[in-house]
Amino acid sequence: MSATHSNTFPKLHNAAWPGVVGKGEGSEPPIDLDTMLDLTAAAEVDGVKFDGFDLFLFLPHIDIDSSDDDLKVLADKARSRGLEIGSVVAPVWPPTGGGSAMDEGEGRTKFLEQVKKGCRIARTLRELGIRPHGVVRIDSACGVGDWAADPNGNQARIAETFQEAAKIARDSGEKLAAEGEICWGGMHSWRKMVDLLERIGEPETVGFQADMAHTLLYTMGYNAPEDRILPENFDWSDTATLDAALKTLTAALRPWTIDFHVAQNDGTVHGSGSHDKTGRHCLATDPNGKLDIVKHAGFWMRDDDGYPTKKFAHICWDGCMFPNAVMMKPETWNDILKTMIAVRDAHGWTE
Repeated sequence: MSATHSNTFPKLHNAAWPGVVGKGEGSEPPIDLDTMLDLTAAAEVDGVKFDGFDLFLFLPHIDIDSSDDDLKVLADKARSRGLEIGSVVAPVWPPTGGGSAMDEGEGRTKFLEQVKKGCRIARTLRELGIRPHGVVRIDSACGVGDWAADPNGNQARIAETFQEAAKIARDSGEKLAAEGEICWGGMHSWRKMVDLLERIGEPETVGFQADMAHTLLYTMGYNAPEDRILPENFDWSDTATLDAALKTLTAALRPWTIDFHVAQNDGTVHGSGSHDKTGRHCLATDPNGKLDIVKHAGFWMRDDDGYPTKKFAHICWDGCMFPNAVMMKPETWNDILKTMIAVRDAHGWTE
């Protein structure tokens, strides 16, 4: 907190996974976790710094099979930089050892095993005193095309898998957040996401993770034209229509939202492999960004009466797919931190 910025909640986190996601074979090399944490810890605006980071439980950052001693080292890495750990991403996808949530056989078994491992890490970090809040993030780990072969049956199977995952999470004292992204079958539109959450029927344990870059594409009907909200060939200068579309979207999903990513999107899609046609994260200062980040964050962070929902104790910036050269610039993270501070100034609170 500073004299200029009085709100203390939600805490401001950076995501570590942009150093891993979209990196590796056929792309740029990953950026190691220590470097991502150093970049996060070094950012500062008006005396305000990031409070913590969110984490992808995947090598080369963190092994999903980490020992307790490994996790103590991780906790020390965070603590030595004045950072906390928040939400963690369980690698539930087949290429990372998991399986499709709509597969009732081996796929479901592998999916649930990764959830169990993710919850165990999350619980251990909490017990180590370095993780005061956050969720375990999951998705359906299946493509839209495969899901579309049997929409109702596959939706039911995904819900059953998530119900089993909810039991695992409760045993660990954790909550699961289903990531709203148009590349995941059964979660690829706002109506289908609400339908899935209602079928799961575990609002105390399974909620929604809203990422502003991904949810913007919900309004555009990518991968689900029948559920688009914005008109075709939308004129982005029509801010009133955009605001109305986002209000429709957030009214449906905000009651389920327990984890929130601040992000920017230029209205296009990007991705490869299992992330086909997914949201393009832009820099906070990108002139092609379609969102008024601070205003539109409030659609998620405030209820219908205009009061902060306080449903999540931290917010996280997601910068997936940024080039390494951009991520290595200190000004990148200062610009992002400045935006995060503005969001908290506008929609946060003090405890």
